[in-house]
Amino acid sequence: MENNGKDRPDCGNPRDKLILIVGNDESISDWLYYIVSKEGFKIEQADDGEEALDKARLLRPGLILLDLMLPKFGGIEILRKLQEDDTAGIPIVIVSDRRLDRDTLETLKREPNVENFVDKLVRPEVLAALLHDLLRTRPPVKEENRGK
Repeated sequence: MENNGKDRPDCGNPRDKLILIVGNDESISDWLYYIVSKEGFKIEQADDGEEALDKARLLRPGLILLDLMLPKFGGIEILRKLQEDDTAGIPIVIVSDRRLDRDTLETLKREPNVENFVDKLVRPEVLAALLHDLLRTRPPVKEENRGK
């Protein structure tokens, strides 16, 4: 019998978790929004670094999907600013379409709030699994599995 995590007491409902999607590339933001919403999470979006910092401080999301290439503040600057106050505990997943050089990658891996990296064209099932794992939630029950 398939469980889907529904009987595990350590798995919460994705509807109780807010994810902040930060990026100024509309097509990528729309792609991430589609994946995250399909998994049942609440979503907020920010188009630049300044808006991302404001929303992170105000809303305290459960997780941030962060593009590194942003206007007003770059992604690395945002990472550091988020560690300066009570937003330090928010996990961040870096979303990037460029190959990061080794030094940049090593620098980002040392940041305490960076949990993982995904490509901007990440497969939905890969991102979904990562989000549920990091936020300790269970995936929504698929319609075709109901009643079985």
